Amino acid sequence: MKLARFTIAGRTVVGIIDGDRAVPLSQLDLAAPETLRELLAQGPQAIVRLAKALTEKQPAGHALADVRLEAPIPDAQKYMAIGMNYQDHADEAAKAGITMPKNQLWFNKQVSCITGPYDPIYKPRVSDKMDYEAELGVVIGKRCRYVSLEDAPSVVGGYFVVNDVTARDWQFKSPTFTLGKSFDSHGPIGPWITTADEIADPHALDMKLWVNGELRQQTSTGGMIYNIWQQIHELSQVMTLEPGDLIATGTCANVGIALGKFLQPGDVVKVEIAGLGHIENAVEQEPV
Repeated sequence: MKLARFTIAGRTVVGIIDGDRAVPLSQLDLAAPETLRELLAQGPQAIVRLAKALTEKQPAGHALADVRLEAPIPDAQKYMAIGMNYQDHADEAAKAGITMPKNQLWFNKQVSCITGPYDPIYKPRVSDKMDYEAELGVVIGKRCRYVSLEDAPSVVGGYFVVNDVTARDWQFKSPTFTLGKSFDSHGPIGPWITTADEIADPHALDMKLWVNGELRQQTSTGGMIYNIWQQIHELSQVMTLEPGDLIATGTCANVGIALGKFLQPGDVVKVEIAGLGHIENAVEQEPV
């Protein structure tokens, strides 16, 4: 199932994308939650009930072309991201003198960076090195701590497409990456959450990124050094993971800094992952 937030006639609601229809949850269940975080917290049984209602009620919904898709989870409590998690990206970083870490390298993107799948991303007034990173996103679906590798798949609520936009000059100003990863609008996600039951193997998805139609990044998500289950296991040793928490699972080679091609106003960045859809964001100069 594809879970989404969308705006129609000036009102933003949560719902389901069913083919070329966007169906508000309220058309399926008047008592349905008002956020996807709340829906995920109700567990897989809530998704099963909605799927049954969708089949039985056949609601009219809205034409997908008539709605504006928004960030599916704009109110995440955490947005964690792992660095250098594809070998080819680690290799290109090594050429720039960056040592491959011996353990999982984690940083957080402040949740205020989250923006919609087709919203603009702004080039900051204070950065000249704005970069792109295609990534697979994971959303936690169950409150958990100390998760074993074997149990990790059971706490995943779904998957989405990420562009981990990065201000490289700010990333390297500090021992931690947070500042360079957290500028406003530098967290486009979406276009919706595809529930985990629809993805047979999240480590076998084709991922691509284009800038102005030029293919810059392409890989299989099977190229991760630390897979999703290892990532969840590691994070859950430190913190309680909550429904709606977001994880970005790393990018592959050919980021802009390696190519000497940084994003500029007027550029358009598209990220697509097989089975999950795509996001597409125009680069604009940060408003004064």
